Amino acid sequence: MIRLALIEDDTEIRNYLKALIGKSDGFEVQEAFVTAEDALQYFAGGAGERIQVVITDIELPGKSGIDLILSLKPHYPQLQIMVLSSYEDSDRIFRALRAGATGYILKNTPAHKLIESIHDLAKGGSPMSSQIARRVVSAFQQDIVAHSGKEDLSMREKEVLHWLAQGYRYQEIADKLFISLETVRTHIRNIYEKLHVHNRKQALKNVGFN
Repeated sequence: MIRLALIEDDTEIRNYLKALIGKSDGFEVQEAFVTAEDALQYFAGGAGERIQVVITDIELPGKSGIDLILSLKPHYPQLQIMVLSSYEDSDRIFRALRAGATGYILKNTPAHKLIESIHDLAKGGSPMSSQIARRVVSAFQQDIVAHSGKEDLSMREKEVLHWLAQGYRYQEIADKLFISLETVRTHIRNIYEKLHVHNRKQALKNVGFN
């Protein structure tokens, strides 16, 4: 059973997510918070030790979802955090990834794809909406992926990202490229790492964490 925590300030969306995820096999929504501060207090009290997946909005009252990620990741490096947001601008996307998010999905994602993305996240994947993949493709093409050492994507990673940006699902990409589903997950995870791994320390320093 995968234990989750949700952080979403919109009551209707929060209740929808609790119901959707709660009735899906293999998931248990342990807690649902309105603010990042409430979530951080929960984790600080030790109760967060049993949480495996966090799904958070970015724009929250008080601390942002990105602030939340920056605070949690150093203390819970194995925690899988997915952003669920209506924003798809490059600035928010890359700040979230560099903070340590391992998935970025848009709120207009159909319910079945959202559940599929959470399953993938829990299995070690790095789900992203096709619109987010297109932003990543554009960023690498324009050579604007932050002010740290950008690593080039391999040819296979570019192929995976190309098909992801077209809206193809992981299994469809695996079939097209004649590789396994797990290999697709690995390539996408590598793409995420190249986007943010070098910036983690600097990102934490910039917001006052050591």
